[in-house]
Amino acid sequence: MMISNRRSRRTVTGVALGSVLALAATGCGDDGSGAGGGKGAEGSGTGKIVFWDNNGGVRTDAWKAIIADFEKANPKIDVEYVGIPATDYQSKVDTAIQGGGLPDVGGVGAAMLAGFAAQNALEPLDDRLAKSSLNGKLNKDMVTSVRSAGGGDAKLYSVPTSANNGVLYYRTDLFEKAGLDEPATWDAFYEAAEKLTDAKKNEFGYTIRGGAGSIAQALDAMYGQSGITSFWDASGEKTTVNDPRNVKALEKYAGLFKKVTPAADLNNDFTKMVAQWDSGTIGMLNHNLGSYQDHVKALGTDKFRGIPQPTLADGKRVQVSNPVDGIGLFKNSKNKEAAWKFIEFATSHAQNSTFNEAAGQVPANNDAAEDAWIARAEPTKLAAAALTDGSTTIVQLPYYLPDWNTISKADNEPNFQKVLNGDMTAEEFLDTVAGQLNEAQAEWRQRNG
Repeated sequence: MMISNRRSRRTVTGVALGSVLALAATGCGDDGSGAGGGKGAEGSGTGKIVFWDNNGGVRTDAWKAIIADFEKANPKIDVEYVGIPATDYQSKVDTAIQGGGLPDVGGVGAAMLAGFAAQNALEPLDDRLAKSSLNGKLNKDMVTSVRSAGGGDAKLYSVPTSANNGVLYYRTDLFEKAGLDEPATWDAFYEAAEKLTDAKKNEFGYTIRGGAGSIAQALDAMYGQSGITSFWDASGEKTTVNDPRNVKALEKYAGLFKKVTPAADLNNDFTKMVAQWDSGTIGMLNHNLGSYQDHVKALGTDKFRGIPQPTLADGKRVQVSNPVDGIGLFKNSKNKEAAWKFIEFATSHAQNSTFNEAAGQVPANNDAAEDAWIARAEPTKLAAAALTDGSTTIVQLPYYLPDWNTISKADNEPNFQKVLNGDMTAEEFLDTVAGQLNEAQAEWRQRNG
């Protein structure tokens, strides 16, 4: 896609542990009459509010349990749950911002925060948090991360719920059978991917993400192998995405497709990829902490492990940041007081702990982060250790760019599939991405001086 094609869309779309982890539906909470920028109203603090889940299906049960507890504690407030798949969420919110029908409250992770804030769709939450029982109870670095992601005004547009991190899951039973050590280095990873593959038996060493969400996984593999530790050059104007070392790394990584991976990977998003790994005989899977409980249900705890991303031969580990997830209050809400009560409740100690135990992620509530289940969830425990013991360098992705989510998803996922199929070179792909990022960075710097 040519860079100039993004410009018309812009009028529409517009650190420590937490930092590094850094539908228009009917019956919605506003009156459906305005786009981003409407003032809304405080409301009575009772009545109906609408909540949009930004990872519907995957987290539906957890959110419905929280809603049931909230309604029991607040019998005069009724919460309508709307679950939206993660792959559709940004477009649904963007459509509602322009045409009306926003909810009162919804999931707002760091990766999409800048785009929504740029459209004036979110309520600043600084004053509410300062007066809240949550004040001082949230991980400071996660709060800093979502503030930074909101754009140039440093306002808080989302209350953090969780931090995530990339994980390499591997089948311990298959590795043991093949006489392989755990894939702790990139060299060991590639060796295992090849040795565990027997396509005639439908056995593969790895599953690669070729569908929705593929760019983030590819970036993690690129920077992890190149060892480059900054997303921008020294000037802050040019991205390192298309550095020759990253190009070489992507060539090697994309070369795994159909050699040691299933052909179906071309179109697999994370739900299909995770289901395929859980039910098949595939050796390794890159995902994040969020799928840990899915693997436990499918495989038990004795057939797999989840470890931090591989290191280089010298022990150096480089990863890209994962966006902090959170909950935002939409400005058009006519019942902001009740919506804020829901946000407070959902991020309280007990509820935040329960939610993150189900999700396998790191809680934003400091008290929840001390709960015993974290020590029992090995990937979460190992990820937290890797991020605090000095072994890992995090490449901070530019979530503050309003166009980041579009560039890293809709604009370039089809091109990444072309790279996998051999119809586009890794260099051509990364040059295209870099051109878009450099333009977006220049415009952001000009606006925020």
